[in-house]
Amino acid sequence: MDNAKSPVAAPDRDKVIVRTSVIGILTNLALAGFKAAVGLIANSIAVVLDAVNNFSDALSSVVTIVGAKLAGKAPTRKHPLGFGRIEYLSALVVSAIVLYAGVTAAVESVKKIIAPEKADYSTVSLIIIAVAVAVKIVLGTYVKRQGKKVGSAALVASGSDALFDAILSGSVFVCALICLLTDLSLEPYVGVLISAMIVKAGLEMMGETLSDVLGQRADAETAREIKSILSEEPDVRGAFDLVLNNYGPNKNYGSVHLELPDSMTVEEVDRLTRRVEKAVYTKTGVILTAVGVYSFNTGDGEEVRMREAVREMVLAHDYALQMHGFYVDLAEKTGRFDVVLSFDFDRAASLSELTAEIAAAYPDFTFRITPDVDVSD
Repeated sequence: MDNAKSPVAAPDRDKVIVRTSVIGILTNLALAGFKAAVGLIANSIAVVLDAVNNFSDALSSVVTIVGAKLAGKAPTRKHPLGFGRIEYLSALVVSAIVLYAGVTAAVESVKKIIAPEKADYSTVSLIIIAVAVAVKIVLGTYVKRQGKKVGSAALVASGSDALFDAILSGSVFVCALICLLTDLSLEPYVGVLISAMIVKAGLEMMGETLSDVLGQRADAETAREIKSILSEEPDVRGAFDLVLNNYGPNKNYGSVHLELPDSMTVEEVDRLTRRVEKAVYTKTGVILTAVGVYSFNTGDGEEVRMREAVREMVLAHDYALQMHGFYVDLAEKTGRFDVVLSFDFDRAASLSELTAEIAAAYPDFTFRITPDVDVSD
C-alpha cells in the first residue's frame, strides 16, 4: 500500500508525473536513436538491444502518463471512490512491455551466439555509449527523486530502472573496449545477460503491481501511527482490527474498532469517533469510513479477574496473537471476546480448541469467540 501521507496536492502531483515522464520519453528516444545507429553501424547486438531497452522505457513513460491522467478523473456514481487504481493497471501494461522487450532481446542474442558476427566499434561509437551511461545516471537520479517527492511508485520504479540501465550500458561499454583491445567478441553473451536482467525486472514489476491490485497488508508504520493517534484519547483502551483499503496512490480508506468503557453514552461515543476521524485524516491522510466499538467492563471485581484469566489461557497458545473486546455479563452469564489467529495454523481447529478450553474453565457461562484475521501490525 502507498504511504498514506501525500506530500503534494493531487493537481501538482499529476503535473510533476507528466513533466518528469515527458523528460524521460524525450531522453530515452534520443538515446534509443543514437544507440540503434551505433549498434547497426558497429554490427553490435548488445548495443542494439540496449537501444530497444531505451525505447521500451520511453513507451513505459507514455503509459505512465496515460495512467496518471485516467486515474485523476473525478469519481462517478458507478465508481464513487474514483479511478486511482488505473495507475496499477497501467503499471501492469508497463511490466508487460518490459517483459516482452526482454524475451525478444533474449531470442535475438541466442541467434547471434549460434551465428556470430564480429562487431566493429569506432571512437565515436564509444563516446556515444559513454555519454549514454552518464545521461542514464542523471535521468535515473532525477526521476527517482521526483517520484519520492510526489509519492509515485511508478516514477520511483522508472528512476530505479534507469539507474539499472546505466549499469547495463556500462557493461556494453566495457564489452566494446574488450573487443577493441583483445579482438574478443562478447556481444551476444552480454546481450543474453541484458535480456535476462530485463525479464527479471519485468517479472518483479508485475509481481509488485499484482500485489497492489489484490490488496496488501497495511503498511506497518502507517498502521502503528493510526493506532497511536487513536490511543491518545483518554477513553480509548485500545484500537483493533484496523483495515486499510487503497484505491490508488494516496487514496486510502480504513475501518477500526475502539475499546471503550461500557459507561459511555451514545452521544459521547459519537463525539469521540468524529474527533478521532478528523485527527487521523489530518495526520495521515487516511479516511476512516467506519469506527466500530467494543465495550469493556469498567468495574474492578469478578469481571476483571475473568478477563485476565481468559487472556492468560488464550495467549498461552502460539496461534493466538492477540485478544481484545472482552466483555462479560455476570447476571446473564454470557461473555464475548475476539482473538486474532495466526496464518500459520488451522483457523477452524484453533477456534475449536479455544472454545472447548474456555467452556471447560467456565461451564456456567456461554462465551462467543470471534476469530479475527491478522490484518495489520
